[in-house]
Amino acid sequence: MLQPNWLAILIAALIPMIVGFIYYHKSLFGKAWMNSLGMTEEDLKKGNMAVIFGVSLLMSFLLSMFLLGNVDGALKEGSFDSFKHGAFHGTLIGIMVAMPVSVINGLFERRNFKNLMINSLYWIITIALMAGTIDALNHWPNDQPPM
Repeated sequence: MLQPNWLAILIAALIPMIVGFIYYHKSLFGKAWMNSLGMTEEDLKKGNMAVIFGVSLLMSFLLSMFLLGNVDGALKEGSFDSFKHGAFHGTLIGIMVAMPVSVINGLFERRNFKNLMINSLYWIITIALMAGTIDALNHWPNDQPPM
């Protein structure tokens, strides 16, 4: 049985944290995000960061495995086995799956429009980068399905 490139899966699983550190930094969208939630930096420090980051990494790993199966697979080698191809499909998944889930949850949580858009754009960018990384770093023989 063929094995995926586990390093690619690990790198992709770290992308949400890396992008999040940049995207939600106070000099980019962090201040607007905190304001949209009515939170302060002191409020953010109250959480158990070990649990937050640990569970986030586990969820990111699961997302990476999903993307592997849906973006990079058998008969998708050659010109379809690239960062550009993966990022395109990741963008579609972000728009068609992550954004609706994020917006629906946000609506029931009574989040404002700014918060919904900040979080949705984060996931579209992040999933595009994750899928691009996975597609660029995994290579399968054309006659074998992944995993």
